[in-house]
Amino acid sequence: MQDKIIRVTGGQGSFRAFIANSTQTVEEARKLHHTSPVMTAALGRLLTAAGMMGLSLENEEGKLTLLVRGDGPAGSLLATTTALGEVKGYVTHPQVEVPNKRPGKLDVGHAIGQGSLTVIRDLGEKEPFSGTVELVSGEIAEDLAYYYLQSEQTPSALALGVHVQKDYSVEVAGGFMIQMLPGADDQIAAQLEQRILDLGPVTDLLRRGETPESLAELLFADLDYTLYETTPLAYACHCSKDHLASVLVSLDKEELEKMAAEDHGAEVHCHFCNKNYKFSEADLRNLIAKSSQ
Repeated sequence: MQDKIIRVTGGQGSFRAFIANSTQTVEEARKLHHTSPVMTAALGRLLTAAGMMGLSLENEEGKLTLLVRGDGPAGSLLATTTALGEVKGYVTHPQVEVPNKRPGKLDVGHAIGQGSLTVIRDLGEKEPFSGTVELVSGEIAEDLAYYYLQSEQTPSALALGVHVQKDYSVEVAGGFMIQMLPGADDQIAAQLEQRILDLGPVTDLLRRGETPESLAELLFADLDYTLYETTPLAYACHCSKDHLASVLVSLDKEELEKMAAEDHGAEVHCHFCNKNYKFSEADLRNLIAKSSQ
């Protein structure tokens, strides 16, 4: 089954919600970055959240980026997405391992540590909007809920989960985000809060076969909800040698000359897909000639 995100509104305009199954997306990220189980969980949660948040972008050319900077052994994590459900990301130290919080429970918060969460929205117009908050727990979901409350004054509940199997592959991954809208009914907000508590961990729900649609029914039954959008979700990096050549051209001409004369070429690494692109001395000379035109 292809990964996807559904978008829901309900409660007579009291809330909106996004529910995702991101299992294949997170597994692709794991394979590309060779992540340890705890880093698979950390990056997977961030990618899932980015995919859901990206659906709020106002145009298809927009881009949303989540950047987590922590003082833990993981270093920094980054995830970026478009409004079309295409996500990609990476972590500074993908193979970090830390003790489990308890048997079967990965300690993402310990791996990330204390630090900050930055949300950047680039709508392709003027300057990107950026907001930063301190990390509350490093567990990602709580940190994003805190961001929405502090930076956008939007009460939000997020649940994000990744279950990693003994062979390090991803069994299930997904989550949901529920946001109360201006003028929301307090009783509906209280009902939703209780239902989230009653449901338990999102990974348990996904492991027993729940889908985004069935999770919507569990969460919003009798709250007059409408499912009005379904968006495919996938890990997607569109880098190419031509694209990275344009990055090299943007460098100072003297630096390119030095690469050609001293190193006789260059190698450019794409953090998102973990690929290396080699440029020969002749390639660099051609780029230098183009930049001089």
